[in-house]
Amino acid sequence: MSFRDPADPVPDRLSGDRFVLRPIRADDAADDHAAVMETRELLRLWEQSEWPADDFTVEANRSDLVGLQQRHAEHRTFTFTVRDPDDTVCLGCVYLFPTAATFLVKSEVTPLGGDAWQDVDAAAYFWVRLSQLDAGLDATLLDALRAWLRDDWGFERAVFVTNEQFGQQVDLLARTDLALRFELRETGKPGTYLVFG
Repeated sequence: MSFRDPADPVPDRLSGDRFVLRPIRADDAADDHAAVMETRELLRLWEQSEWPADDFTVEANRSDLVGLQQRHAEHRTFTFTVRDPDDTVCLGCVYLFPTAATFLVKSEVTPLGGDAWQDVDAAAYFWVRLSQLDAGLDATLLDALRAWLRDDWGFERAVFVTNEQFGQQVDLLARTDLALRFELRETGKPGTYLVFG
C-alpha cells in the first residue's frame, strides 16, 4: 500500500457487526454534520480548536468533505466514514495519515522510548459519535481498526493518536496492550497529542 500512488489499490471497506467503514464522500455532508455537531464538545478537545463552531453549517461541512474526498483519491490521506450496518447513519470518522503529512512534519514529536517516528507506517485518528460511546463503539472500532490496518493494509507500525485532554479516548487506548510511544505537539495548538502503538 502506498500513500503516494493513486494507482495502488487500497482497502475501501471494513464491515463489523455494529458498523461499516467506507471512504467518505461529499454527499455524506448532512449525516456527517449531524454526528459532528452532536459530538462537538469532544471534537474540540480532540482537535484542540474551536472546530466545529456552534454555527458550523452543512454546506461548510460539504466543502470540508470535498477536500477529504479529493485527498483520499490522490492517496495523500485516507478518510473513512463510520456508518451503521445499513449505511444510513454516520457514527464517526477515521483518518489515516502518513508521517510525511504537512501538519505532522511541522509538529514536534518526542519519542518516549526507542521508537523512531520515521519508522511509523501510518498515524490513525478516529472519533465516535457521542451517543455511541456508552455502548462501547469506540472500543469495538479500535479493535477492528488494529486488525484491519495490520492484515488488510499491511501496516506493521501503525499508531493511534489522540489529545491528552480527550480523556475518554486516552483511557480507551491506555486499557489496551498498546504502549505510549510518542508525544506530539502540533504548531499553534495548546495541548499535547499522545501517540500509542
